[in-house]
Amino acid sequence: MFISTYENKLDKKGRVSVPASYRSHLSALGYSGVICYPSFTNSSIEFCPQDRLQKIIDTIETLNPFEENRDIFSTSVLANSFHLNFDSEGRVTIPDKFLSHSGIKEKVLFVGQGKTFQMWEPSEFKNFSEDARKKASLKRSELKWKQTN
Repeated sequence: MFISTYENKLDKKGRVSVPASYRSHLSALGYSGVICYPSFTNSSIEFCPQDRLQKIIDTIETLNPFEENRDIFSTSVLANSFHLNFDSEGRVTIPDKFLSHSGIKEKVLFVGQGKTFQMWEPSEFKNFSEDARKKASLKRSELKWKQTN
């Protein structure tokens, strides 16, 4: 699984070293690379193993082929996905359009999400994380209130 948060530097060629624990997990699954695509909900880059992408494909395939939702999800995820292989030093080269999407220039924050992980520009993630904690606290309070009433 992908957990924790790691900060690395992006080199001038757009390469970044993927955390060793993430590479190790992918290797244990039989992969020497990772799939990535720009998030359509925030300014991060989403990463997942190939089997996770297959689950996304399978879900998209259950949608009516003549409905707009199928094209929306296929385009948002599949048409914009890249398969990135690790080099001998455990680095991947991030496509320029993904760097533009995320605002990443020098530093990269890898954020574990369980079965997936994300890449963020550090200050963007700080803002997102602070907002998420506030929302989680509010949701927790709402849940406690519902349970007591």
